[in-house]
Amino acid sequence: MADNSSLPTLIFLLLLLSTPPPAESFSYGQWRTLFSVAHSLMKRVANLRASRGDFSGSERARRIAEKLERGLGLGFWRGMWSMGWDYMRNYAWRDMAASSREMLGAVSDLNELLRALNELTQIESGVDKAAWVRNKYQNVLRVSESLFRRLLQVFGQSGALREVVLTLQREVVEGGLLKDCLELGSNDLKGLIQVIKDLALQFSSSSDRDDL
Repeated sequence: MADNSSLPTLIFLLLLLSTPPPAESFSYGQWRTLFSVAHSLMKRVANLRASRGDFSGSERARRIAEKLERGLGLGFWRGMWSMGWDYMRNYAWRDMAASSREMLGAVSDLNELLRALNELTQIESGVDKAAWVRNKYQNVLRVSESLFRRLLQVFGQSGALREVVLTLQREVVEGGLLKDCLELGSNDLKGLIQVIKDLALQFSSSSDRDDL
């Protein structure tokens, strides 16, 4: 018989094995890639903010990077447990048709962001990149705000998944995170958005199969 400390993990694993959509949505490789790319990006944002004297903003970015770094170690499994349990408790057993539609809308927003980033990363001149950010930032921000609204519709219940979305929304809308990432002009943001898009596609396709 399992002892008390291992019983929650055992229950979680049994639930995970018995429900294909969560197993697909929370694949180890994808989530670890997400943590790794996000960690690299937040460290660069922290350095960028510090270089221009925004020390409070730099500290916020550095704290996020530290949390992500812990998530790459043993903390990764705690994070997976927290998000996996949140999914099981709040989303795995409900009618997902509406959420699937919202997630497909989120994929459309992510595709639009990827097109913009592809355009940005092809620009070699620093002056031209700065001009691109000035001219396109408001449109990219609009798409990002649409994306967050959709994700908050999908993850409407209080829990780990909704808290992740809210934290990112605050830092993007109020903290200027998106603009910092655009100014860096790196492939890290593209990689991060691509992984999120892949997860969103899995979520929506899993929901579609549930509705058949």
